Amino acid sequence: MDTRKIVLSVLGLLLIALSFYAASVIIANKNTQKPKPEKVVKTVFVQTVKNGTVPIVVSANGNLVAQRRVELFSEVQGVFKTGSVLFRPGQKYSAGQTIISIDAQEYNASVQSSKSNLYNLITSIMPDLRLDYPEVFPKWEEYLRNFDIQKTTPPLPQMDTEKERYFISGRGILTNYYNVKNQEQRLAKYRITAPFNGVVTDALVTEGTLVRSGQKLGEFIDTGVYELEVAVSKSYSDLLKLGEEVALVNLDNSKKYTGKVARINANIDQLSQTIRAYIEVRNPELREGMYLQANLNTQEETEAIEIDRSLLLEGDKIFVVRDTVLDMIDVKPIFFSDKKVVLKEVPDGATILSKPVIGAYAGMLVKVLKDMANTEE
Repeated sequence: MDTRKIVLSVLGLLLIALSFYAASVIIANKNTQKPKPEKVVKTVFVQTVKNGTVPIVVSANGNLVAQRRVELFSEVQGVFKTGSVLFRPGQKYSAGQTIISIDAQEYNASVQSSKSNLYNLITSIMPDLRLDYPEVFPKWEEYLRNFDIQKTTPPLPQMDTEKERYFISGRGILTNYYNVKNQEQRLAKYRITAPFNGVVTDALVTEGTLVRSGQKLGEFIDTGVYELEVAVSKSYSDLLKLGEEVALVNLDNSKKYTGKVARINANIDQLSQTIRAYIEVRNPELREGMYLQANLNTQEETEAIEIDRSLLLEGDKIFVVRDTVLDMIDVKPIFFSDKKVVLKEVPDGATILSKPVIGAYAGMLVKVLKDMANTEE
């Protein structure tokens, strides 16, 4: 029994000693200082503000349309004859060149018959003119001498007196003459010529087709001059000027062109509150339907700067750097474009961010690098 008590007493003392030791270790660990986190200093790009004159450029876009366009319609009926070149989309024609020729042999014979009747009718009055109106006989004789059935009917001689006019009209010569001229006008419609140098963009008939009166045959455009219709806010309608040069770029910004404001619509669109401007552009590389962006110089703003829109914060503020510490100042936006914003009330000489910084806040420590590409000079 004594040995058992001794063993238990020793174990109890050991347990108490271990408890004290564990408590001292815990207390010691609580007093250990935690390592301080290292301060992260971000590198930022900045630019020095220098207010100046900033042109306000309004961007608008649209598709090119040929300035001169003709829809080809037939006013007569007949078979489409084969010409020197095929009537197909993309085919070029010079001004005056025949685009479409319709078989007019039957109608041409009718016109020739009417011309012959007119010639015979004038011939039949020549003996009476010689006897009753010898003073006008020479000019009518000259008219018959120059009359050619194969050519366009020439104008009748000038009738100077009432007696001559009554005599000629009473014989039905005037009526026959105007009937012939009317038929000649209709005969000319069997042949459609190019009103200007251009290209066929749409061909709805082919050679050998029976063409009917009123049928649409195709479309013909002038490829030398195009127009770009753009919608501009009514706020800048008074600033647009006729003849003003406009910079144009294509969709991928790889080609640049120059146009001019040709027309400005006086009507404002009620829904969008925009005004339509038409920009004339000439370039052999252009094609109808091309998508272009126009940059219209509407006005100039003095004592202002232009920065990326991503640098403007909510509440119209921007970041400035003061002694390697970020701060915010209030600014006054004047004009927004797709990527830029024009600001006023930015102090001259202020150091502002030229590129956005993720997680930036007022009081943040930064390391400054000069952004030469964006520094205001």
